[in-house]
Amino acid sequence: MDYIEYSIKKRKKERKIKLAAAVAMIAVAILIAFSVFRSGGDVNEKTTKGVSTETGTSEEAADTTLFEDVTTTKNRTEPPSSASTAATTTSSPREENTYEYAYAGFAPAVANTDISEWWLILVNRDNILPKDYSVTLAEAAPGTGVNLDSRVAPHYAKMYKAAGEDGVTLTPLSGHRRISTQKNNFENKISYYQNKGYSKAEATQLAAMIILPPGTSEHNAGLAMDICSLDERFEKSDEFAWLCENAAEYGFILRYPKDKTDITKITYEPWHWRYVGVKDAKKIKALGVCLEEYLEMY
Repeated sequence: MDYIEYSIKKRKKERKIKLAAAVAMIAVAILIAFSVFRSGGDVNEKTTKGVSTETGTSEEAADTTLFEDVTTTKNRTEPPSSASTAATTTSSPREENTYEYAYAGFAPAVANTDISEWWLILVNRDNILPKDYSVTLAEAAPGTGVNLDSRVAPHYAKMYKAAGEDGVTLTPLSGHRRISTQKNNFENKISYYQNKGYSKAEATQLAAMIILPPGTSEHNAGLAMDICSLDERFEKSDEFAWLCENAAEYGFILRYPKDKTDITKITYEPWHWRYVGVKDAKKIKALGVCLEEYLEMY
């Protein structure tokens, strides 16, 4: 009887050990799944009302070098503007723009930057800026140190002033961005996903949904501004509501809408606003389309 009781107790103990091991494995699997799920969003943890206190990780958001100047210019046709003139930055030779690198799954065509309606230049994962593209910069809002294409900056300054008169501050976070900065941001995000266990090709595609490859970002052309926050919760702010209501009057559109991610191939970014000119911004807003759709129509 002592032996039988011992055997029963031993089997019970073994079953308990196996059960505990199974529970531990399930817990580890859940933690890994949760970690992968969280990595897709990469949302900021620190935010104040309307203003993020650290850089986010959306397409254009992960730029820790926000205040940069550069470059010489390609002169193109100016759109009609009644906006106040913003002071231009001192021009200097543009840094060498090397596109000798390649990324898995990307073979973008060279964007047409010589169109007379330059404000409708399409820059995205399928359309890369020419290697020799350059831009003259101007401060987007007085005293901020954040720059845009000098043809766009006066329109942002006018919008910034109008919002201020309504009690809303459209803090410019990230405007023009160097190609080298874009490259570093993009490749850092690839490394981030590789460290999560994804292959290089998978990591590259995941990274591109959040940060565009160098030369394919509107920030590299100085045509877009990240405003106030780099967190999706920005959509609940007074600043976002003001932009949705009024930005088209100054030529800006929400570039990456929530319901257009299948077309833009970029995650929803309520903070990213692109200049397309007043006439076209009003049409895009009225039609409820994204820029890619609009350019197919016209």
